[in-house]
Amino acid sequence: MNIKLIIFLLGKISVLMGLVQIINFAMAIYFEEACSKEFLLSIIFAIALGYGMQHYGKEAANDDISLREGIGTVFFSWLLVAGIAGVPFVLMGVLDPVSAYFEAMSGLTTTGSTSIKDLEILPKSLLFWRAMNHWIGGIGIIVIFVALLPQMAGSAVYLFNAEVTGFSNSRILPRIRTTAIALFYIYLLLTIILTGILASMGMSVYDAVYHACSCIATGGFSNYNNSVAHFSSPMIEYALSIFMVLAAGNFAIYYQVTQSGIKALWEDLEFKTYIGMVLFFSVLITLNIVLVNGYSLENGFRSAFFHVASFSSTTGFVANDYDQWPPFARMMLAIMFFTGGCAGSTAGGIKICRLIVLVKTVGAELRRSLHPQMLSSVYYGKARLSLATITNIGRFFFMYFFVVAFLTLATTASGIPPEEAIFGIASCLASVGPAFGSIGATGTYADIPASAKVAMSFAMLLGRLELFTALALLRSEYWHKSKRW
Repeated sequence: MNIKLIIFLLGKISVLMGLVQIINFAMAIYFEEACSKEFLLSIIFAIALGYGMQHYGKEAANDDISLREGIGTVFFSWLLVAGIAGVPFVLMGVLDPVSAYFEAMSGLTTTGSTSIKDLEILPKSLLFWRAMNHWIGGIGIIVIFVALLPQMAGSAVYLFNAEVTGFSNSRILPRIRTTAIALFYIYLLLTIILTGILASMGMSVYDAVYHACSCIATGGFSNYNNSVAHFSSPMIEYALSIFMVLAAGNFAIYYQVTQSGIKALWEDLEFKTYIGMVLFFSVLITLNIVLVNGYSLENGFRSAFFHVASFSSTTGFVANDYDQWPPFARMMLAIMFFTGGCAGSTAGGIKICRLIVLVKTVGAELRRSLHPQMLSSVYYGKARLSLATITNIGRFFFMYFFVVAFLTLATTASGIPPEEAIFGIASCLASVGPAFGSIGATGTYADIPASAKVAMSFAMLLGRLELFTALALLRSEYWHKSKRW
């Protein structure tokens, strides 16, 4: 493994993270906040660290990136960037180092879990840093890195493939850098459009930008303690619901829409299935909370649609206290922990395309049990899936629930009740954020023990990298110099 090349690339990312914080430093000065000095120190630290790492690895700067270096760069970049992003929280005395790392990892992986009890007393510049973490993490550090560094584009396929999540047979452009730039512009355009819509509905420009960044990144951070419920606006809830669903769609398909029209969207099996699931779950929850909790039909549907969109897109915005809903409605939301959004989106979870393949595979096996001599193939859309693809999806499904079980066990060792441990880990692995109980709609992760925060931070990282990119580093041959990759 070319360690110097990895360190060189990490150095570039560190410098980039330092430069990004200049925005927050300028905001602190503009709003006359006392935290400008802390942001300046954080900027100096990130840039100095980055230049030091680049200097150490400059001999390998022009080396090619192999699969092993691609995996290492992706994994260690998330660890590094979360550490850099947590520095301002520590310097300002807002959080201890473990909680600051948890907060930063939550922001960058677009999870949305928070360790801060009272958001509204914090400086605007620091709060906006949380939203920026969401927005940067949503498109992916590596995707932005590739788009902004054309000299790396020739070998960037390993970085791009390790970063872009989900099973998908769609590759929208032949050149990786062109693909990254196209995704970046679509992501930026959706953010700008939503910002304008929210501002027109009465949000301040600051609040509109903040919530647009969180929404399109499917992150869920808000600058208010009661999240979107603060605005008490049905129109804002509907707007965010629609854009949460859009953000959970495949960005590659959105690019195809710009090339061949809206038919590309409706011809996509995954997107149609996702929309159908959102509407189906919304109707079920609406009926439940209308009949049991006495919601009006419009209020019940709006609340159900908002939270189904929030959970299925793994955003984690909260419009009211869903912990007061009947067990059936809460169980429907819990299922959303695992389904997630579409491949090629900023959403977490198992991904709809994988669920489609799993269901079709079960159907094929049932047919084979009735007709043992029948050759039964599994199709995704019009494409016949190979046995290797089906096997890989099955492995992912197994590993996903194994990781939930293992990290839940590790978390309960810190004294957290089993129910909260299960949903907390599931929420972090799926990048949802809020769970149930003390870490639910009205709670935070502030009182979670440090050891549990470490486990949950690891769950966030595993979920963002979809398990195998991160777990590959546990194999001894990854570190063995004699192995050919």
